[in-house]
Amino acid sequence: MRHNKVRSGSAVPKWQWSCLLSVLASSVAVNGAAAAGPGDVDSVRAAIESMNAFYNETTGLWDTGPWWHSGVVLRAIAEYMLITESDEYAEMAAYTVDTQRAPLDWWPEGEGDFRADSTDDTGWWALALASMYEATGNSSYLDLAKEDEAYMYDYWNTTTCGGGLIWSIRNLNYHNAISNELYLELTATLHNLIPGDTYYLERALKEWDWFNSTGMINSESLINDGLTEDSSCVNNGQPVWSYNQGVILAGLVQLSIATDDTSYLDFARTIADAVVSDDSLSPDGILTEFACATPDECEPNGTAFKGIFMRGLAKLDAALDDHPYAQYIQDNARSMYDNARNSTDFYGFAWQGPFNDNGTIGKQVSAVDLLLSTL
Repeated sequence: MRHNKVRSGSAVPKWQWSCLLSVLASSVAVNGAAAAGPGDVDSVRAAIESMNAFYNETTGLWDTGPWWHSGVVLRAIAEYMLITESDEYAEMAAYTVDTQRAPLDWWPEGEGDFRADSTDDTGWWALALASMYEATGNSSYLDLAKEDEAYMYDYWNTTTCGGGLIWSIRNLNYHNAISNELYLELTATLHNLIPGDTYYLERALKEWDWFNSTGMINSESLINDGLTEDSSCVNNGQPVWSYNQGVILAGLVQLSIATDDTSYLDFARTIADAVVSDDSLSPDGILTEFACATPDECEPNGTAFKGIFMRGLAKLDAALDDHPYAQYIQDNARSMYDNARNSTDFYGFAWQGPFNDNGTIGKQVSAVDLLLSTL
């Protein structure tokens, strides 16, 4: 994963000059009568407006985090527009895509269009582009997502571990969980977006069959970071990150929709149950990134992980008739809103509170994802 790189940009759009005024307006709304907390659209918008204070009007990135975090932000903004049936942030999002699709300074070999030096970084942006297509109907976003899928699949390993995407394109190594989970969600999503498709469904099924056979899902139904880099290709026992438990849920929901097969939801439910009942991951019912317990330990990447899990959990909850995770989601959102929010709607790392650290884009987009999960 790579940190933000500064690029020269085109002329600054007019809306960008109003970002700080929007942040001030959003804080008034939350602390007044307009926003009612979790489950309220105004509370989500207030968190997004504060998040946009990190927006870099030259690069089109949200500063203070690695490049992939801005892909997560773009996806969250697209999903907000989809849920609210608005185009409020469409111009901002278009500027980000237009600017960031240029060849990457640190990986010109990818020749742009979000083709990075790791498959997961490309995957985050590809999912954002698919969400942008859903929110706007602009087929150019779908075309980019399809291009990124093809780039990711170029790194499907045909020589070791029986298949699977490798993580590092630069070094051509490491079968990790997140790259393959993102690919599962991306291909199943593309199938569901494209009438009559069979191509992406075939790839989604291939990914899941491989992933489910690797042993990355451990005996406790939790997912470790990846596989060993020797010929044995077994679970490497590395940390159980929350986002690895969440992206797989979203991917399995999409695969269930694609195949009309609820057994994928049953498998997802087993993973979700393992997270919400685990004393380390959910002490007192509040999601915790126990593998890096403090913001300093989790920066620059891990501060965004919990919100990504909550997004996947919410998608699973919506797909299940009994909505078994609605209370867990609501409890986490209420704890975060009441205990980890400052007066200007920035959110801290620990959702149990208190807000006692500097805001970063990872913490803020994680909060936005959680609040979106309550709508």
